[in-house]
Order: sequence, then C-alpha cells, then structure tokens
Amino acid sequence: MTHSGTRLRRGAVTAAVVGALIAAAAGCTARGTTATASVPAAVDATHATASPSPSGPATGGVRTLTPAVTRQLDASVRQVMGEAGVPGVTVGLWTHGQGTYVRSFGAADRSDGRKMSPDLYTRIGSETKTFTVTALLKLVDEGRVGLDDPIGRYVGGVPGGDGITLRDLAGMRSGLFNYTDDPAFFKALTSDPQRPFTPPQLLSYAFGHRPLFPPGRKFSYSNTNLILLGMVVERAGGMPAADYIRENVLAPAGMDHTLLPADAAFPAPHAQGYTDQTASGAVEETAGWNPSWAWTAGAMISNLDDLHTWARTVATGVLPDGTTLIGSTTQKQRLTTLPTTIPGAGYGLGIFDVQGWIGHNGSMPGYESLTVYLPSAQATLVVLLNTDISHDGAEPSTLVGEAVTKIVSPGHVFDLPAQHAAR
Repeated sequence: MTHSGTRLRRGAVTAAVVGALIAAAAGCTARGTTATASVPAAVDATHATASPSPSGPATGGVRTLTPAVTRQLDASVRQVMGEAGVPGVTVGLWTHGQGTYVRSFGAADRSDGRKMSPDLYTRIGSETKTFTVTALLKLVDEGRVGLDDPIGRYVGGVPGGDGITLRDLAGMRSGLFNYTDDPAFFKALTSDPQRPFTPPQLLSYAFGHRPLFPPGRKFSYSNTNLILLGMVVERAGGMPAADYIRENVLAPAGMDHTLLPADAAFPAPHAQGYTDQTASGAVEETAGWNPSWAWTAGAMISNLDDLHTWARTVATGVLPDGTTLIGSTTQKQRLTTLPTTIPGAGYGLGIFDVQGWIGHNGSMPGYESLTVYLPSAQATLVVLLNTDISHDGAEPSTLVGEAVTKIVSPGHVFDLPAQHAAR
C-alpha cells in the first residue's frame, strides 16, 4: 500500500505511509514536554503536567503517561534513532486526560550541531493530500463539484478521464500511473533538485504510461491523482490551490504555520534534511530542494503545533472552536475506507485508517512525518524527522510510530509492513 508524502527512490520518486520497528541510539539529547509529575534528569523539559492516574491501559486503550511510561518512550525513540541512523526527531503525543508527551531528540543540522526542537518548520510530504482532499470536500459541500463527477469535466487529456471520478482519485482507485515512478522524471529531478515543475509537466510523465487497471477496480497509490485534484480545486475554487487551501482550510483551523509554497522558500527555523535518494546515491542535504514536483500531492510545510491541531480536525471534520469544517455527510464519505492490501489498514478519501489510527504520513527527500488521531482515546500522535533514509527497507517515521504506539496503545499499534509503506 502506498500512502504518504513524496519520496525519492533510485528509479522512482515515491510517497510514503509508514510502518515501524525499534532501534538503538546513544548520545541523543531530548528536549520538550512530558505528561509526568517528574522528568528524567537527562531530559530538558519545557513543562510537565501531572499524570491523572497510575500507569496501565486507560479508556480507549491509551496508557497514562506516567514517569515510567515516559522513560520507556524516551528509550524506544532513542533506540530507533540509533539503529536507523536518524539525525533528529520530534514526537508529540496528546491524550484525553492521560497526559502529554512532547520531545525532540538529536540534531536538526549535523554541520553545526544545532539540536532538534519542537518549534521547527518541516516538509510534510504526502500529508499534503489530506489538505488537498479537504479543499475538494469543501467544494463538494458548497455544491461546486461532485465526488462522482468525471475528472474529464475539469481537466482535459486524462487517459480514460470520462470514466474516472473525483472519488476514484481521492481514494487512490483511478488506475492512473504514478508519475513519480517514471524513470525519466527521477532523472530530471535528481539532476537538478532546484528546478521547478508545473502540474502539466508532472502529468505528462504519468500520461505517457497506460493506466494500470480500469477505474474503481482496486487500490493503487498514485501522486498523479492529487495533482489532478489540485487542478480541480483551482478551477472550481477560482483561485490558486495554495490560496484556496489557506483561506478555506488553514485559516478556519487557526493554522498559521502551514503553507503550500510556490517555490523552494523554507520558513525559518527549520531542520536540515538528509536523503540518499539522489542521482549518485550519496547522502545529500535537501533543505534547499524545490518541492514544486510534489505540489498538491506533497509540497506543503507545517510544524508540530499546527499538525497537532490538524490531526483531530481532519479525522473528525470539526474545527478547534467546535464548528464544522466539513459537513457530517461529506466527512462520513471521507472516512469510509475501502480495503487495501494490508490487514487492518484501509484508505478513505485522502486519509488512512491503520489499526484505528486515522490520518496520513508523508515523505519528501530529507523529511518524513506522521500525523494520526485515535478517536477511541481522543489521542493524537505526530512524528517529524529530518531524514527519509530507510532502515532495512522500513521508513524511519514508521519505525518511530510503531515504537511509540506499542508502548502507549498496545491494542492499536501502527504496524504497516515495510514492503507496503506508502510512497
């Protein structure tokens, strides 16, 4: 199953939904908050909140974040970092009445030793898809588009476009070839990571290939789908996609630190990114790479606080002030997941459900993220990393997500197998 940001592979650029395993780490520093009455001496805590009850399973299956549980989390994240060679990671976990855990570990920039911290901007890769599809669903609520409209009504030249619906595109069931899997695209991007791409250029790489199957037949993750939906948002919304998303999705949610950039500009402060998905295969720094090649499939930038807000908003359709962002009928359609190739994992409209955790992950060269919400416990998990270099075939964000959920929600472990990570 492929779900997430846009990730480079030699021979393909992919987007990743992530699974997890645990690794060892030495010398990582931790900064942030914990939901404990006391904080381990090795951790610089900006604040701590008292745990409301003893450790153990709590309502909804999330353990209370006692000092002992906090120490387990610290150790497990450090272990993943050590085994997977992760430079830096930030983990945010917010629960309903069971405490809060916000920690940053390791280096934001290896060249100067600057530490990872919770306030950094990051590239969120395919988490962008949740915003693009939300914009589409706003247009559905306004009656300006229909989920069962054919894409050919809005964008010309799509192979089989009269039979592919907007619902097929949002649910990853269009059958269209993923442009980031095209070798010519990979070569064009890695030969000049600063070059800009336009949406028609991106689609040309996809449309040079035959569709993989008739629309609606099965699940196949494709960034091509979200480029097309971005074009629909622009046409039906009457403004650039970045503006429509900002005015109709981000502003109502109070997300002032999230944006769809027009170029390679990267707000400060941000971490340096590290990838091996390069023309030579050598590890390179990526903060200056132009993300236009991912556009409405994966180019957005955000930070920990905004993603904390977004996790619950996208999973429920309800804004922080209690008003609705998406109508209940439309939100129900978004969350109606269809089977993928993985037991316990389904994909709805630009969103996944993995063992009860609802949300998305993202992967861009040098950056990975995971933002998910567990409705049964009203718990939010956000993981941000400054590398996309795999470890034994597993995405590092998946490894961290699995390590954390094994401890805090053993009945709901984010456990996508590595071979099915969304790319």
